[in-house]
Amino acid sequence: MQSQRSRQGPPSKGSTLRNHRTAALVGAAIIAGAACLPFAISASNAVAAPSDAGGVLAPSGSFASIVDADKPAVVTVTTTVKTTDVSAGEQESPMDEQFRQFFEDQGIPLPRQAPKNRPSQQAMALGSGFIISPDGVIVTNNHVIDNAVDIKVTLDDGTELPAKLIGTDPKSDVAVLKIEAGKPLQTIGWGDSDRLKLGDQILAIGNPFGIGTTVTAGIVSARGRDLHSGPYDDFIQIDAPINHGNSGGPLVDRSGNVVGINTAIYSPNGGSVGVGFAIPSDEAKAVVAKLQKDGSIDHGYLGVQIQPVTRDVADAVGLDKTGGALVAAVTDDTPAANAGLKPGDIVTSVGGESVKTPKDLSRLVADLSPGAKEALSVWRDGKSIDLNVTVGTNQDGQKQAAAESPASKGESSGQPSLGIGLADLTPDVRQQLNLPRSISGAVVAKVAPDKSAAAAGIQSGDVIVAVNDRPVHNARDVKTAIADAGKAGRKSVLLLVERDGNKTFVAVPFGAA
Repeated sequence: MQSQRSRQGPPSKGSTLRNHRTAALVGAAIIAGAACLPFAISASNAVAAPSDAGGVLAPSGSFASIVDADKPAVVTVTTTVKTTDVSAGEQESPMDEQFRQFFEDQGIPLPRQAPKNRPSQQAMALGSGFIISPDGVIVTNNHVIDNAVDIKVTLDDGTELPAKLIGTDPKSDVAVLKIEAGKPLQTIGWGDSDRLKLGDQILAIGNPFGIGTTVTAGIVSARGRDLHSGPYDDFIQIDAPINHGNSGGPLVDRSGNVVGINTAIYSPNGGSVGVGFAIPSDEAKAVVAKLQKDGSIDHGYLGVQIQPVTRDVADAVGLDKTGGALVAAVTDDTPAANAGLKPGDIVTSVGGESVKTPKDLSRLVADLSPGAKEALSVWRDGKSIDLNVTVGTNQDGQKQAAAESPASKGESSGQPSLGIGLADLTPDVRQQLNLPRSISGAVVAKVAPDKSAAAAGIQSGDVIVAVNDRPVHNARDVKTAIADAGKAGRKSVLLLVERDGNKTFVAVPFGAA
């Protein structure tokens, strides 16, 4: 086993964020997705005995009491996985692209990609996990066991046992295994990740590079990191060194309880640079309970594209405060369309749960069971209304409620007072813009660079199709709708703009014109 680990192949992907599963690979590198997760269900089925670590550090600052209590409950997960040939020109995986996008958004330079290898038909991969019940229930990452044809668990004392997959949820990157040890096993208990604060001390325990169980210490560097990997992104960022092979291992607090599942790293060189990410325990333990009960999780689906409600958007639609999720588009023949949701609606609650951001809506919808009937509170035409929706089933490739990138908020207003000139959609203009006949509105012919429309991102060639939720058919309609908004005392006007086949709402303040 030692010699196999020493023959670990180089990573086949050049992404800067790599899941630790790529460590300890024999003859191949496997990269899979990471995500996050909250579920409003009872976690009683996943109760684990709290570890007895004393709760405080020794006067010397030693973590020894925590390690003594927790290390016996940390395991190594080794899998035999199916692989497929990868050509040298193959594109990045979706997770590679999502992680790259996150760091590009933060302005972090990315390294060049490493050469890609062509893996064999089977390979071995290694990760970590932890025992949550004496009868051998183990928690790890989904990407640690993804595509596995055989799973083995090595206990802290060196005992190797076959493992059975109880359940897995790729969207939240959590998996549950079961082993039969023939004796009660030492466990590690769940902690309260919601109580973590920036600067709190934490420990990461796992098996990096297959060298054996390793403990590293650090602090909580950030909370609520969104890596654009799914509706549950709410990662804890840590500076405790974690590397390939740490995936699935526990992140523990000063009481020795699990506050996170180590999942991903940012690395320009393949090793730890002090930027790691863990799934919060308060989200993970509910998913674990559901997987123990049902073996899988069906996520809800609505069928809308959403964007944030900015101050300008709120002013434009008559809301006294920001909050909610602005519906930019509704997919045909989806639960949202059947419920009567329309572009321009602002969803403020789902099933009585407040929606403050688009991310809130994505999570709430993902948590719902397909077939459930829920009430949506929606702000429309200056007042709140209730809609009833029957939740659909989310399929791979669908987004529960897809939040648009902030970079897409480039639209404008349709009146010279906002700094734009308008023209009707003539046949020649339609042909030039490749617009179907089903699109009506007014095209932006020019944009004053020092006016509010330009500041909002409006460009020449944008097509305004609605103003304050009112459909428009020509330039006159746009001007009239904008004038009406001004007469009504609105501080901003909300434009629905079509650009390159996509629709997005843009709020343009009157005061900046």
